[in-house]
Amino acid sequence: MNEQVNQLVQSAGLASRAGRWQDAERLWQQVRALAPQHPQALYSLGIHALQRGDTAGAQELLQAAHNAAPQDPMILLSIGVVERERGNVQGEWDAIQAALARDAYFLAGLLAKAAWLERQGQARAAAQAWRNALTVAPPPPHWPEALRPQLEHAQRKLEEYRDEFAAFLEHRIGGPREALEFGARGRWQEAASILVGRSKPYVSDCNQLCVPRLPAIPFFEREQFAWVPELESRTYDIVREMRQALRDEQAEFTPYIEYQPGDPVNQWRELNHSRRWSTYKLWSYSQPVDAHLARCPATRAALEAVDMADIADVCPNAMFSALAPHTHIPPHHGETNARLVAHLPLIVPEQCSYRVGFERREWKVGETLIFDDSIEHEARNDSDDLRVVLIFDVWNPALSLAERAMVDAMMKAHREFLAGAER
Repeated sequence: MNEQVNQLVQSAGLASRAGRWQDAERLWQQVRALAPQHPQALYSLGIHALQRGDTAGAQELLQAAHNAAPQDPMILLSIGVVERERGNVQGEWDAIQAALARDAYFLAGLLAKAAWLERQGQARAAAQAWRNALTVAPPPPHWPEALRPQLEHAQRKLEEYRDEFAAFLEHRIGGPREALEFGARGRWQEAASILVGRSKPYVSDCNQLCVPRLPAIPFFEREQFAWVPELESRTYDIVREMRQALRDEQAEFTPYIEYQPGDPVNQWRELNHSRRWSTYKLWSYSQPVDAHLARCPATRAALEAVDMADIADVCPNAMFSALAPHTHIPPHHGETNARLVAHLPLIVPEQCSYRVGFERREWKVGETLIFDDSIEHEARNDSDDLRVVLIFDVWNPALSLAERAMVDAMMKAHREFLAGAER
């Protein structure tokens, strides 16, 4: 008999998927005749009864299916649908809660809970439930088609909730935030964004050495670095040498991204070996590029007056970085939070922007930006013209001289280990 039941179950499933509902119901009835407590047959027949508007019959069949398979959350959720059709608001809620008690991550149950709360006018509680459902759901390209309309609705409702919450929060904290020192305001703008749910905390994520317990500060204040005024005063001379290099040595501006065949390029596919993001190197992985430095003596003198980071085979790096029109450098992370990266903007058309973590800045010619590149960052040139900045590495000011030496020692040891050196 089991083989006959299994064949009928398979045939009923095929009929349902083909939209042959009458055939499917007839086959499920045959299954039930052979196996009266078969939970799938009872469930399917209950759904057929519900589709015909026979709520009493659906309730009886689904309750029998629940008795046969008490841990199945979908059966309980379907009982909730019957209760809604019968106008039993509390009965629907009890069924949804019972389904989630069996599986707290049951996506259809979470969506049903949110929809119930929304229908009861509990918009903010519903928004929290919509958020829980979206958290459990797979990425949008992999949403189950049957649940896609509900998940799209969840996205809209959650965005409405965030807009409302953000406006309320701005009304409450706008005054106190403006009373803060200018440099502290960005922190609390980001805190509000995190609280509302529009962003998550950005943390240091280093490709190589991560120094723990350093604060993850996106942009540092220029006043923290004694060398900034002197460097910025030499902007004119640096721009002149950069333009000469662009004019006379265009071939020396080489692609910044140069992965080899077989390497995983990830987000760098479009820029790999592309001159849309090119650099004229002055120092490269701690080594001076003497030929380029000889052609840029003013730039060299300006950089040598800077407290550049010196880490074995990592930095200093210094370069003219040229970003072609309509080019996007995708989000990425740097090598270590022991060093910071500085930009001295040299050519900056309109519609260029830079993001580090939550915070966005615009380059201004001759005004240094200093940031922690171990925090996710990206750059855009949405203009029709070339953008060029001087990029170089400096020490994170939170490190003492002894800690700087420790960073260098650790990276040297790392290089020796990779090279197979034995101590």
